[in-house]
Amino acid sequence: MSDTIATLDPDVTVQDNEALDDDYVLTAGFVEKVVDAADDGDGPRLRALLDGLHPADVADLMGFLTSEHRTVVVLGLSPDLLGETLPELDDGIREEVLERLPAGALAEALQELDSDDAAAVVEDLEDDQRERVLSAMPLVDRAAIENSLGYAEDTAGRLMQREVMAAPQFWTVGDTIDHVRAQHEELPELFFDIYVVDPSNKPVGGIPISWLLRAGRDIRLSDLMEPVNVIAVDQDQEEVAYIFEKYHLISAPVVDAAGRLVGQITVDDIVNIIQEENREDILRLAGVSDESRGAGVLGVVRSRIPWLIVNLGTAVFASLVIGQFQTEIETLVALAVLMPVVASIGGNAGTQALTVAVRSLAARELTSANAMRILTREIMVGLTNGVTIAVLMAAIAGVWFGLPKLSLTIGLAVLINLVAASLAGTLIPIILDRLDRDPAVASPVFVTWITDTVGFFSFLGLAGLILL
Repeated sequence: MSDTIATLDPDVTVQDNEALDDDYVLTAGFVEKVVDAADDGDGPRLRALLDGLHPADVADLMGFLTSEHRTVVVLGLSPDLLGETLPELDDGIREEVLERLPAGALAEALQELDSDDAAAVVEDLEDDQRERVLSAMPLVDRAAIENSLGYAEDTAGRLMQREVMAAPQFWTVGDTIDHVRAQHEELPELFFDIYVVDPSNKPVGGIPISWLLRAGRDIRLSDLMEPVNVIAVDQDQEEVAYIFEKYHLISAPVVDAAGRLVGQITVDDIVNIIQEENREDILRLAGVSDESRGAGVLGVVRSRIPWLIVNLGTAVFASLVIGQFQTEIETLVALAVLMPVVASIGGNAGTQALTVAVRSLAARELTSANAMRILTREIMVGLTNGVTIAVLMAAIAGVWFGLPKLSLTIGLAVLINLVAASLAGTLIPIILDRLDRDPAVASPVFVTWITDTVGFFSFLGLAGLILL
């Protein structure tokens, strides 16, 4: 498969069109052509290679380039392609690119974007650069961006675009279609619904474009509209994403505190939010932050080392537990050989329960209404898995060491630890969520601490009772 690349230079051949492979990933050959053109300062060839690419592919390309090559490439992009590429860039790369763009070029590029995307780019600018860029923009565009930035981060107000298609209740289908055609330059570049508003500009219904185009011109909008899910301007973006996912929305009107229509949110923004939240949860489960290709060494270290230090503390605590049973370990070396097995199995079981619990909390499938039922289910799962693994481990230990009491000891320890792991992996995220703490961040450390401690204590403690 190949992409269609605009051919501005007669020397650009069909081979230059092979930008993407079958998995929609930029090919090494294409990246090399871009680097060569940048090194040669060949502007026409560079534009020929890039102008036919989708903005998402241009943003992906930036991740393969050095800082110097990025500067050459970004300065050679047309304003419309530059504007559409900026929101697609990884955060670290975008900050670097924005620092090197002249205020005038950036202001021109931002005018090609909807207000929500433009605001997302502007908020990454330093204060002095932001003022220069906004000063270079038309007053209408500047006011729209400043208004968006006035809302709290991660709220519907920051996420919404101010451009929206609204119509009064008394209009007919014909009136609406004529208005869209006459005022197309003032309307959003892409919209899916017509919002019907009352005289105070409060949304009272919505009409999908497909319905509007199929209806007769004389039908009133009030007879065609359906109820809409209204989003409050200060609503958290995770709440908004949940509403879109639950009710299968394509777009939704956003209202201010008085209920007046101030903008809309479309599904493309929600897809980004869902992906962003899922990525954050996955990274937080490992105790790291969002590390893009442009992240530096110091930034990565700062994001990872705090939880490594916490893990060190929990590991030392587990070692102190082991230290209380030095006599038992010295008496029977087999205990030292089998200890890691008990802890490892418990850790894996805890991770399984923890992952399910965190995902269920994020999807709102685990609530106070069913928490006890889910907790009971996980305990039963831990008990069932524990019996199965305990029997297998006891058999292995019996064949390995030929000591029936040792087999009994490790079997009981595995059973206890798997039940504890299932309990901790489910209960800890629930408790943290009730305390308004992110369960994806702290849960793994506490679950590991519990499974290690319970595993070592149960195994060595039972060994002291049964074997010695």
